[in-house]
Amino acid sequence: MYELITALRNRTHKLLYKNILQPVLFQIDPEIIHDRMVTIGQFLGKFYVLRQITSLFFNYSNKNLEQEILGIKFNNPVGLGAGFDKNAQLTQILPSLGFGFAEVGSITGKPCKGNPKPRLWRLKKSKSLLVYYGLKNDGSDAISKKLKKLRLEIPIGINIAKTNSKDTVKVDAGIRDYAKAFKKFISIGAYFTINISCPNAYGGQPFTDSVKLEKLLTRIDKIYTNKPIFLKLSPDLTNNDVDKILEVSEKHRVNGFICANLTKNRNNSRIKDSIISKEGGVSGKVVEDLSNDLISYVYKKTCVSHAQNKKTNGKFVIIGLGGVFKAEDAYKKIKLGASLVQLITGMIYESPQVISEINQGLVKLLVKDGYSNISQAIGADNK
Repeated sequence: MYELITALRNRTHKLLYKNILQPVLFQIDPEIIHDRMVTIGQFLGKFYVLRQITSLFFNYSNKNLEQEILGIKFNNPVGLGAGFDKNAQLTQILPSLGFGFAEVGSITGKPCKGNPKPRLWRLKKSKSLLVYYGLKNDGSDAISKKLKKLRLEIPIGINIAKTNSKDTVKVDAGIRDYAKAFKKFISIGAYFTINISCPNAYGGQPFTDSVKLEKLLTRIDKIYTNKPIFLKLSPDLTNNDVDKILEVSEKHRVNGFICANLTKNRNNSRIKDSIISKEGGVSGKVVEDLSNDLISYVYKKTCVSHAQNKKTNGKFVIIGLGGVFKAEDAYKKIKLGASLVQLITGMIYESPQVISEINQGLVKLLVKDGYSNISQAIGADNK
């Protein structure tokens, strides 16, 4: 009965959103809508009663989706990707929406106003977003102070990046900025993500270079933490680039990778819209195939015998991000090798009920394939 009621609830929410709410919202500037949704979510999260009502309308749970990964308990594998909750304003309401985990940020050493507006566009035909925010956030001091006061019900990842400024362009200055933000969150959150792949920051992506990444991770190694550390990778990397990053990561305190960030490549057959701005990175369905290819490649590398390959010895955990709109999308990433998945754009196009919809759909797909837990499906199509 629970499964039937949940399915009917989700179907009703989807119809209302697609036919009534979305047509109205999509007539308004996307950054304005984003800011208003964050304000509403922050308000709902302040009050126990409102959190419970929200949970009644959106949440879903099933033991088949529970996992323990790197010592962290995840009630389900669907998380909110970094970039939506830039200033950690939604941590109290996200559990009620059904998320199994979430990332806040990216958070930088210093406050950052981001790039000039406009900096967010909908690519409706492509089911994607063009993003040029430029790491807008309140900075590590303010956000860490806020999070220290809060009780976090789901694992919260702290996504850090270097401040979008001319002052952090030089390698040593950039490393100092990463280190400053990292130190602020030693005792806050469940894991770290080091974002080396933001396509919208001044100076580009210097730490995708293996020599510079070596210097950055050497500095991070000196800061004590018992929390897992992930690197967020660009979908535009070559296999050779990825190989070098894997080799460097194996020498340092890196536990996994997020595959993948926004793509800057405009020569993508899944782009169906005219792109107004030459700046910015593209999310959603445009990046889906790139994300899946990267997940598959990294997973294969991590599963090759250390004696044969001398690379990763299967120690890395993969979080899949890019183009997750339905259960089948998430399941494909999991079967390619992702232990967890994240989304943002899928929620914008499908409404918040999609989290519950994906999790319920994953349970059905597991049963169909004869699995009793989501962990059994990880890498099933890539072994």
